[in-house]
Amino acid sequence: MGNPIRLIAGLGNPGSQYDKTRHNAGFLFVDELARRYSGKFAVEKRFSGEVCKLQVGSATVWLIKPMTFMNRSGLAVKQLASFYQIPVEHILVAHDELDIAPGEVRLKQAGGHGGHNGLRDCHAHLSAEYWRLRLGVGHPGDRNKVVDYVLSRPSSDDEIVIARAIDKAADQIELILQGDMQKAMNALHTK
Repeated sequence: MGNPIRLIAGLGNPGSQYDKTRHNAGFLFVDELARRYSGKFAVEKRFSGEVCKLQVGSATVWLIKPMTFMNRSGLAVKQLASFYQIPVEHILVAHDELDIAPGEVRLKQAGGHGGHNGLRDCHAHLSAEYWRLRLGVGHPGDRNKVVDYVLSRPSSDDEIVIARAIDKAADQIELILQGDMQKAMNALHTK
């Protein structure tokens, strides 16, 4: 067993114009957790985001949606983690991942930021040792099109498979919160 997760940060951009975009996959994931476990997000200015406390079985976990825009996500995560004295190894960051096909999801700890601005800022504020829930959104095929791609809504087919991947990840939340990452990875990484 690894470290139990006590804080889950869903990365995205605030504002209704970004609600269903690929870049907001992290927001969609924590929204799904809050829906499943009857949680309510509330604005917490001291944490620069919307925060929700969930009870999942015997585990308590904080959810945060940074309201600082993607490239400053790490600040909000750091503020909440510092306040509740949550070590970086007990943090999970859920985010969109260009290098994974839509509908696939991967769980891993540490590593590079891969050019993702939200992860780059999390690295700057936390170190690279946090866990990541990588929600595949696919790649447009041309790196010059990435910004427009992630800030746009996926096709209806991709939207369906991304939603299924979020559900699949949410189904493993009890294992993740217990720190049973290998069992969660086996379930998530198997097609």
